[in-house]
Amino acid sequence: MQAPTAPLFTRALLTNDDGIDAPGMAALIEAVTPLAVEVWVVAPEHDQSGVSRAISLHGPLRVLERGPRRFAVTGTPSDCVVIGLSHILKDNPPDIVFSGINRGANIGEEVGYSGTVSAAIMARLCGVPAYAVSQAWRDRRNVRWKTAISGLEAIVRRFGTAPASVLNVNFPDVDPEEVTGVSVTRQAPPGSMVMGVESREDTRGFPYHWLSIRRHPGQGADDTDIGALRRREISVTPIGFDMTDHALLASLRG
Repeated sequence: MQAPTAPLFTRALLTNDDGIDAPGMAALIEAVTPLAVEVWVVAPEHDQSGVSRAISLHGPLRVLERGPRRFAVTGTPSDCVVIGLSHILKDNPPDIVFSGINRGANIGEEVGYSGTVSAAIMARLCGVPAYAVSQAWRDRRNVRWKTAISGLEAIVRRFGTAPASVLNVNFPDVDPEEVTGVSVTRQAPPGSMVMGVESREDTRGFPYHWLSIRRHPGQGADDTDIGALRRREISVTPIGFDMTDHALLASLRG
């Protein structure tokens, strides 16, 4: 029998954008437990998908204790990271932050408005390395959580935690035994997106509106996150902060 591997971290902080009661949070707790002596959860009370790096500046935040080391916050994923690092764990900071496991991949242009990835970025801004973790799916009623649960520990032990780094990890929509490998990738360039507004009226005749999004991410080159998932590989993408268009920069400079 193989001996259990020692934890890598004394303390891990977990958050997400799907909400503290989402199945992806339960999956993340299961995946991270072998990696950390203490696992703390500070996550949104309700679903905050798509809020990107929004933070709450115009109203108070409430912290609701859900159990030992479990806290729900009436705010965004980035709010949760700040509350976790600067309030709940202020005197005992975590070694690592994990954000996820998101229901659905965060690849290509989706990285820009993902609350999952943005929480990891907020951790990095606060000086703590972080992983953003997502599980791809084709059928939202049958998300293969076991693929991410069974694969995350090996990914973290392999790639570790560079100082103030963010790794965006996406697991393919296949069963664990069907994963074909691991690729270190770049973020795929944006595909096409069509934004729309659906306008309706409530029962009192007042108008209201739903935003609609139709995304076409494109094929993605072989060395991108999209390409890796297409090959049934786990995609590991380092995330940075430089949003400069370097090709245009060179052109403007002449």
